[in-house]
Amino acid sequence: MAAITGVSTNRPTWMEKPSRISSVAKGVILVVIAILMLFPFVYVLAVSLSSNQDVIKGGLILFPAHPTLDAYRAVLGGGAITHALQVSIGVTIIGTAGSMAFTTTLAYGLTRTRQAPGTKIVLYLVLGTLLFSPGIIPNYLLIRYLGLLDNYVALVLPGLINAFNLIVIRQFFMNIPEELTDSAYMDGANAAQVFWHIVLPLSKPVLAVIALFYGVGYWGDYFTALLYLNDSSKWPIQLVLRLYVIQGEPVTNGVQAVASRPMPPSEAIQMAVVVLATIPILLVYPFLQRYFTRGVLTGAIKG
Repeated sequence: MAAITGVSTNRPTWMEKPSRISSVAKGVILVVIAILMLFPFVYVLAVSLSSNQDVIKGGLILFPAHPTLDAYRAVLGGGAITHALQVSIGVTIIGTAGSMAFTTTLAYGLTRTRQAPGTKIVLYLVLGTLLFSPGIIPNYLLIRYLGLLDNYVALVLPGLINAFNLIVIRQFFMNIPEELTDSAYMDGANAAQVFWHIVLPLSKPVLAVIALFYGVGYWGDYFTALLYLNDSSKWPIQLVLRLYVIQGEPVTNGVQAVASRPMPPSEAIQMAVVVLATIPILLVYPFLQRYFTRGVLTGAIKG
């Protein structure tokens, strides 16, 4: 039939059904990649649960022979690391909430080109920040002139609105049918009601993804604290982690010995801090992963 009609039946390779050998090969490769990615996490967790005997024995620790929670008790019993965790959690929650509030409102305002004149100029200014960065020194001078050094506001204010996240949310808002908003205006709703009751509920996928982006950014940011916080008692957990693990500073000053037990090994304490700094993101990520494809791709591609 193909020869009679002159239509070729040859399809691209990626459209053909994979053979059993190729399927097995892909499965083996994926398993190997998964093992390589999980290995560092298993090692860090195993060392954090190790006792003095396991560490002194040496070698690669994947399954500690004498598991113990002394390192976590020592870390959480000390005031420095516990306070650093509280600072990071507070900055992440407040910063993410503030960034989402300002980003969503500005993004919605930039979609109202007919109702609000000058939105294109503002949009060009936002896009300009993606191309031209002021640099570290001007940012530091601005924070100093505002009197925000050694202030937690300095950890949130410089990154309150991310231009890329703003563009993604704006594009998602533009894909919402105008008939919905126009009908709401005809029923007597104002701009704030339309934004809160119609636009935001329809934008849950992209809002969840962008909130995760902001949260991960605030949680993992140590450089901003390094620039603007001179008081070490105000440091977040990321800066404390960098001090203890990367720079090799002694960790005994920020932990408390367990009663009637010797001080846990420094390696176990370091890895315990790493685990405590990683757990919050690992707990949040699985609940927002299903929004990734729908939120990011729909917001980044104009349909």
